[in-house]
Amino acid sequence: MKVSIIGGGGRVGSCAAFALQCGGIVSEIQLIDANQAMAEGEALDLLHGSAFTADQRITAGSYEQASDSDIFLITAGLRRKPDESRLDLINRNVALFVQILESIQKAGMRQDAIVFVVSNPVDILTHLAGERLGLPWQQVIGLGTMLDSTRFSSLIAEALDLAPTQVKALTLGEHGDSMVPIWSASSVNGLPLTEYPGCGPGFQGQIFTRTRGSGAEVIKRKGGAGWAVGIAIRDVIHAIALDQRRLLPVSSRVQGTYQIRDICLSVPTVVGRGGVHQQVELKLWPKEQTGLQQSARALKETMSKVQL
Repeated sequence: MKVSIIGGGGRVGSCAAFALQCGGIVSEIQLIDANQAMAEGEALDLLHGSAFTADQRITAGSYEQASDSDIFLITAGLRRKPDESRLDLINRNVALFVQILESIQKAGMRQDAIVFVVSNPVDILTHLAGERLGLPWQQVIGLGTMLDSTRFSSLIAEALDLAPTQVKALTLGEHGDSMVPIWSASSVNGLPLTEYPGCGPGFQGQIFTRTRGSGAEVIKRKGGAGWAVGIAIRDVIHAIALDQRRLLPVSSRVQGTYQIRDICLSVPTVVGRGGVHQQVELKLWPKEQTGLQQSARALKETMSKVQL
């Protein structure tokens, strides 16, 4: 399987490439970036470690060379300028994203290729990609709340002194302020996490507040996220490459699940070789379902203000 990373010279793109190299599942990784020298440098650095990791083809290339890709991973994006509003940043990123989509189309892409959006605002851009590319909606997915969910689970495990891999906790909805913690389905080694000593309402509120602010906390301390988002990206791509049919909180166009329609956001989603195989409406607490519907309304309001 060939994965082309658009924005591969940046922090998120290069961390995703490293995670995919260490995973050893995909056969080819191609980096594309507006800064060609940076893409070439990242590819060379990864290539130098290939003898100790996996037998993969790792290159820096162009959109034309990426036309046979199985997955187009889009990580390119712009950072907020001083005193710039969130909407202004969204509109600048939308303009850049449209250029990327046009470049993919101009170069030619396989009709069975999957477009995997990581750039922010991820739900808005995933929706836009679905409208512009003409692919079946199942083949256009966004990272959604994958990163939020691994942050959520990891912070719970750290606070309760539990093994991180035994804690399973999801956030759904928007990758943003209106995301919803799904405590009703949280577990530790299959047992209800909300019954675990110390995991009361006060603890739940504190952990989710920190989860929601984790992105800003990382930006403040080191300039931006990289390693955790790379791992989250790897998990989605491996689910596709191996046709694992994993239930993941990725973003895709919702058409009726939880009474939500015509917007991209994260709901429980079965992911395999074709992209989205199914969106599953599992039972949530009433306040969680209400929060999910409110998240959809918030995204639609933002979408209505975006300059397309």
